[in-house]
Order: sequence, then C-alpha cells, then structure tokens
Amino acid sequence: MNQLFADTGVIFGRSMRQTLRSKTSLTFGMLQPLLFLALMGPLLSKVDLRTGGTSWQAFVPGLLVQLSLLGGMFVGMGILVERQVGVIDRMRATPLHPAAPLLGRTLRDVVQLVVQSALLVVLGVAFGLRAPLAGVLLGFVFVGLLSAALALLSYGLAMNVRTTPEFAAIANTVVLPMMLLAGLLLPMTLAPGWLDAASRIIPFRYTVDAVRHLYLGEYTDGTVLAGLGVTAGLATVALYGGLALFRRSARTP
Repeated sequence: MNQLFADTGVIFGRSMRQTLRSKTSLTFGMLQPLLFLALMGPLLSKVDLRTGGTSWQAFVPGLLVQLSLLGGMFVGMGILVERQVGVIDRMRATPLHPAAPLLGRTLRDVVQLVVQSALLVVLGVAFGLRAPLAGVLLGFVFVGLLSAALALLSYGLAMNVRTTPEFAAIANTVVLPMMLLAGLLLPMTLAPGWLDAASRIIPFRYTVDAVRHLYLGEYTDGTVLAGLGVTAGLATVALYGGLALFRRSARTP
C-alpha cells in the first residue's frame, strides 16, 4: 500500500508538471463554461427555473457538473497518445505499482477540475451568484467525486481503443445525451413529464440536483443525500471498472 501511495504521488507530480506547462489546454479547458456563464447566464437572470432559488443558484451548479463531464470524459486523449508512443509500456516495465499510472493521472485531473470550478464560482459571484460558503465547498466534493469517476472511465476506454478518432467518437456520443438529459444548463423541472422521467436514469442528474440544493443551503435534504449516494457509487464503480480496463489493456496485444 505504501508503494501504491508513493508511486501514485510520482505520477501525479509528473502529470501536474505537464499540465502546468500546457497553458493552452488550461485556458481553453475553461473557455466553454465561461462562455456559457457570460453569454447564457444573463438571459436566465429573470427566468423562474422552478428550483427554489435564483437562476444563478441553478445555472452555476449545472456549469460545474458540465465542466466535470467535459473535462473528465476527454482526459483519456492524453494517455492514448502516450500509449501509442510507448510511454505506458515503458512505465509498466519499471517497478511502479500497476495502478499508479492510472490513479496518479486521475488525482491530477481532480485537482485541476476543482481549481477550475473554484474560478468559475468566483466569476459567478461577479455576475450575481449568491450561495452559502459551506454549500459551495460541499459542491466541490461532488465535483471531485464526479471528476474522478469520469477520468477513470475515460482512461480505461482510452487504453482499449486503437485510435484518437475512435475515442473521440465514443466520448462525444456519450457526452451529448448525458448533458441534455441531466439538466445541466436548464433544470429538468422545466421538462415535460416523459423527459423528466427519462432523465432519472442519468446519474449526473442526481449530482447536479444535489449541488443546486447545497447552493440553497439545504445540506441534509433528501436530494443531497441521494446525489451523494449516486455520485459516490458511480466513483466506486468507475474505480473498479477503470482499473479492470487498465489491466485488460496490458494483456491485449
């Protein structure tokens, strides 16, 4: 176990240095949610979204989950490139713990997405967001869990496809319906009954609903507890699934 922690730290440090050197990816990774915040948020400022609070208390949590969804699902691109040029095979030939290359990268992704989420919230406050500090901080816990789950699945997928276009096609096909059905930009309280019912099979719906309730200061609400259970469950399944896919790729020629 000590070796796992130490080796994960080594990969985390390497991955974080790569990220900090890539100013372009850091900038453009935040561009889409910031555009939504600046260009769509004001359009909703006088709209009753039927969530019990202001439109910003509904809109910003949705952007946080969107940031996790987009940021987490596409991180596999990086490890796919490294696999293609032989970096992963060389790592596997070293005494590194077998799970460290996956866990170290995932930890980097969680830290990056939580920091980006904090910046998004600060900018949201400038636009008009008002939410209790405890709710905002607890919301970051949900962002971290969801980011970890999606990054683990993304890496597992990337280790088992042959090319970047294949990975992009699968990820895009998954992301779009998830975004629409989870009610990230507009809450499902506005949806007709059949669409609201269909959205309940999407785990991200429970995450975003929980964060919206946290931004209202409702910490022990059933929606928050349901969201925590679903998000933590997804992270647990993703951990085992990602590790299994990562090990499977080592046996696949």
